[in-house]
Amino acid sequence: MPVIDTLIFDWDGTLADSVGHIVRAMQAAAEAVGLNVPSAHAVRGIIGLALPEAAEVLFPRDRHLATAVVEAYRDFYLSGEQVPVGLFPGVREALDDWREQGFQLAVATGKGRKGLARILEQHQMLDYFDATRCADESVSKPDPTMLHQLVGELDTSASRALMVGDSGFDIQMAHNAGMRALAVSYGAQSKEQLLALSPLHCIDEFAELPVWLRTQGVVAAHK
Repeated sequence: MPVIDTLIFDWDGTLADSVGHIVRAMQAAAEAVGLNVPSAHAVRGIIGLALPEAAEVLFPRDRHLATAVVEAYRDFYLSGEQVPVGLFPGVREALDDWREQGFQLAVATGKGRKGLARILEQHQMLDYFDATRCADESVSKPDPTMLHQLVGELDTSASRALMVGDSGFDIQMAHNAGMRALAVSYGAQSKEQLLALSPLHCIDEFAELPVWLRTQGVVAAHK
């Protein structure tokens, strides 16, 4: 594999075990505003999109209620976040190791800035990432704008970065940016769905990622 100096992660379903929380909040929001409650499968299919775009995909015939759904979702998600969403096993340790090795670390997420800042603060991780980009300050996945902004801020390039995510939107965004992508099957979407989009590789648990990087000979490139 060519030189890599930057690892970019999706948040929900990739670093944080939050998919179930998102599904429950979206289903509660739909019920609260009088819409048909979407299936868990349907909600998992929109995870990664910015919230307004996700609502439009889930409820295409009820776009006049999109704002109400979004606001209700935010309320339900926040109320359910009294117990912080946990990280997947091994995430914090791996991030520590990668920082020590010299990798730049970044997040590209469909979450809003307030939501990401809140969860990072809950986990005392505000200083873990060199750069972060959220959907409400950029363009929703799979548009590559977030990745372009991140590599620009970090003074690197798409060819020297790796995107890691659990949804087709993450993989498509990386492809659109000319960036390599690695998929994780333990989050929002199935391994079959992800492999259909031709990522470099797909792992079934986060602990496999450090091992895979080592077997590929990926080491931090000091600029």
